[in-house]
Amino acid sequence: MFPSEDIISRTFSPQHPLTRTEKQPGLSDTADSRKQEPFPVWSVVDDTKKKADALAKEASREFNVASQKAQTKAGHIEPWSPKYYAACTFGGLLACGLTHTAVTPLDLIKCRRQVDPNLYKSNLEAFRKIRVAEGFRGVFTGWGPTFFGYSAQGAFKYGGYEFFKKFYSDLVGVENANRWKTSLYLTASASAELIADVALCPFEAVKVRVQTTIPPDIRSTFTGISNVVAKEGVAGLYKGLYPLWGRQIPYTMMKFASFETIVEMIYKSLPGQKSDYNKGAQTTVAFTGGYLAGILCAIVSHPADVMVSKLNANRQSGEAFGAAMGRIYKDIGFKGLWNGLPVRIVMIGTLTGLQWMIYDSFKIFMGLPTTGGGPAAEQKK
Repeated sequence: MFPSEDIISRTFSPQHPLTRTEKQPGLSDTADSRKQEPFPVWSVVDDTKKKADALAKEASREFNVASQKAQTKAGHIEPWSPKYYAACTFGGLLACGLTHTAVTPLDLIKCRRQVDPNLYKSNLEAFRKIRVAEGFRGVFTGWGPTFFGYSAQGAFKYGGYEFFKKFYSDLVGVENANRWKTSLYLTASASAELIADVALCPFEAVKVRVQTTIPPDIRSTFTGISNVVAKEGVAGLYKGLYPLWGRQIPYTMMKFASFETIVEMIYKSLPGQKSDYNKGAQTTVAFTGGYLAGILCAIVSHPADVMVSKLNANRQSGEAFGAAMGRIYKDIGFKGLWNGLPVRIVMIGTLTGLQWMIYDSFKIFMGLPTTGGGPAAEQKK
């Protein structure tokens, strides 16, 4: 009727809750397992961590296998060779095309609020209203011209930057290139962006029209280009080129020069040299440097970004560029040039960080060194 003395002794004897005990005679398997696993949630966490580590290792293995295949197929890529520039060009296409397309919803809200500050009270309200009125697809309005335009721009921007950085470095000599490296970064990035914007401009013109017309009257990218040319001629595709240069050239100069400088500062603050760190650590540095550079980029280029949106949406047929700029500025004032800045800081910071991470990951994939972290002389090896 009563438990034996032996059972009472075992039950109430002092035991550490985390100590695994041997199975006692007379106890069921269920009771034994409860004693051995006093905190079962820890086991779930450990199992999840083990599975995540296994997936990460498998992903890393697959990446290395694919990387080796790609490098074998491409052959040895000599730095500063045509094959090297081709790889950088494709890496830039991926970096800009994918990231800009991914943040299309933010860009849509930014453009609409720039054109009409009273349209939405907040970004959250804007997202909700667009989704209700136009469906989830409406949230990604303008993704087509965004993808094509920024893929083309990224290809010329990153590939051109690598080309002009080497070109100007050779022009002034290695010693001067190291001494004036920031000026070198600024000049190379400005030269690359000048060309890249010519490729971007027609798609940007269509994108802004699609995003700022409610409901959109253009259904596809190339139909939009045809419609603009039919109504305004080829010049209609480039009427925003000057303000686009005004926005993108300072933006890109800040993007590349500040990135190179920030990455160099990060590696200098860390023990050892850049070469001591593995691929994952180097891409993390690339994302960090890119995000910080993106914040600076957003601030520097924002007034021109607002003007690009306004010109593409509101410039009257036959109106001179200067007259249109003056009329728009009179309407919105200096304060209006900063409409949508907070959302653009978030968008551009994330965008730039991801772009540099993707770009440097692709360079690693092709067996090339990552960007930044050393003087020009080291990069020429």
